[in-house]
Amino acid sequence: MKKKRIFYSEAAYILGLIFLAMATALIEAADFGVSMVVAPAYLLHLKLSEFLPFFTFGVSEFTLQVVIIALIAIILKKLKFSYLFSFVTIAIYSVLLDLSMAALEFLPTEHIAARISIFTIGVIVCSASVSMLFHTYISPEAYELFVKEVSAKFGLNINKFKTCYDCTSCAIGIIMSFAFFGFGHFEGIKFGTVICALLNGFLISRFSKIYEKIFEFKDKFNFRKYFE
Repeated sequence: MKKKRIFYSEAAYILGLIFLAMATALIEAADFGVSMVVAPAYLLHLKLSEFLPFFTFGVSEFTLQVVIIALIAIILKKLKFSYLFSFVTIAIYSVLLDLSMAALEFLPTEHIAARISIFTIGVIVCSASVSMLFHTYISPEAYELFVKEVSAKFGLNINKFKTCYDCTSCAIGIIMSFAFFGFGHFEGIKFGTVICALLNGFLISRFSKIYEKIFEFKDKFNFRKYFE
């Protein structure tokens, strides 16, 4: 049997955040509809930025994810260090997202073929990065932390629960779109959002199997005990 390569979980955390921010920006740039997970935050950004210019996509993500962290603590009836450290993760991700949005602002999106390519790359990278974050002990974003903690608490299959969570976020996004921009107006929620909702859980599962076949995830530093 071929020996697996060592992949440090701390590196998985850093790379996962960087590529997740990049993937989110790519999907937004394609304009086929944002990922269902970030749809509520994106719609909140679109609405509030109309009269609050500083309310960027990254700021909106930070705001909404702080609420989700509070929801996790309520559902699980406890507050762990890992939940508090998630604020650090959210802050880093929010900054990376705004930087990615600025860096990808000039992508060639005039032609449909270019947009399809950008969207496809975004979806694949998004799933790959989320799977990477599932292989680290360090607190992920609030979205991933919610799926990870709640599925573990109630003994649910994490990939199936992820799909259910994504579909719920998609439904909330549709409701917000109607509420903010009028009934029947799908702002930020398009067919691409539905594609993400249906494929994300499956792709994350596939990437997890690929990672675990090639890599052996180990901790470089002895910090795991603080996150348990």
